[in-house]
Amino acid sequence: MQKNKTYTGVHDLERSRDELVAWRHAMHRQPELAFNEVATARMVADMLAAWGYAVTEGVGTTGVVGTLKSGASTRSIGIRADMDALPFTEQTGLPYASQVEGVMHACGHDGHTTMLLGAAKHLAATRNFSGTVHMIFQPAEEAGIDSGAGRMLADGLFERFPCDVVYALHNHPGKPARTFHFRSGPFMSASDRVTITVKGVGGHAARPHQAIDPIVAAASIVMALQTVVARSVNPTQIAVVTVGTLHGGKAMNVIANEATLGLSVRSFDAEVRTLLQKRITELAKAQAASYGATAEIDYGLGHPVLVNAERETEFARAVAVELVGVENVVGHTEQVTGSEDFALMLRERPGCFVRLGNGAGEKVPMLHTTRYDFNDENLTVGAAYWALLVERYLE
Repeated sequence: MQKNKTYTGVHDLERSRDELVAWRHAMHRQPELAFNEVATARMVADMLAAWGYAVTEGVGTTGVVGTLKSGASTRSIGIRADMDALPFTEQTGLPYASQVEGVMHACGHDGHTTMLLGAAKHLAATRNFSGTVHMIFQPAEEAGIDSGAGRMLADGLFERFPCDVVYALHNHPGKPARTFHFRSGPFMSASDRVTITVKGVGGHAARPHQAIDPIVAAASIVMALQTVVARSVNPTQIAVVTVGTLHGGKAMNVIANEATLGLSVRSFDAEVRTLLQKRITELAKAQAASYGATAEIDYGLGHPVLVNAERETEFARAVAVELVGVENVVGHTEQVTGSEDFALMLRERPGCFVRLGNGAGEKVPMLHTTRYDFNDENLTVGAAYWALLVERYLE
């Protein structure tokens, strides 16, 4: 890529810093949960329309797509930002903290939305590209299996808004702010949710011999599950099996009829994913049977592995180097065991999911915690990155 002074630089967006900060803080004060992003979607749609975008609302429930065409090229690019918040009570003490009880932007989607809006405004003003850009504002990334990406795709996202390539970004606490991190191939894990219901025979706590205790069987299953990754998965592969919940009984002097375990299962390889399902199912049933109980398994396959296309990842990396310098770009970062529904879009179109450092150090709050906050230092560099990516792809 040859540098051209007419192409976007971070300094171009620095002029809009105060405006971007104001947008994000407004969204942060009024967070909305999955598929309820009504006010956020309204704000996004109104801004895009004012800047000259063709706006389509209600895509995949509360999603918004803004389309801008310039020049004669038939090439097209899609860029996605997520809009939803989480059901947490914020404990940051910030002057712009959430005003909605029990809801906060604990994952930085307010920042993601703001950065894409910043790029959208800049591109509408400069129109330094030839082709079509679709700004995709997605609901419900946090919804789990029935998420916003899946609903937008089911609503004909790429048929209605054709994209040759598609890109998205997520902030990354633990990495220095204003640094970009890339990895081609499998990048973020598949995520499956498993519910194991152990059924026994209830009774009096003083007469356990007359009952079949499902809690004892469930406890045995918990311990046995610790061997699935350690003894069934190739040590060169990555997998995680976490028992996140265990519920059974309501009184200390009563043996319950059943107990329920909730599992989160992560993997990066299709064969490993299949193996995990097989071993978890077999092990849970066998452990329960050894106590005279039974186990029913509801195995919910969630988001697939997020796979970044090699060519599109290299292109995205080169744009970042042009924008912030090679010293602020990591070209082959580590895999992330979190999951992301953008993986569904990447199964339909080639593209890349980028990580943007949100600040390093022990005191930087992690994602999905009550003290997390998106780093405003990223707003201008993130907006500039999306604008330059569009300009370079559609030059």
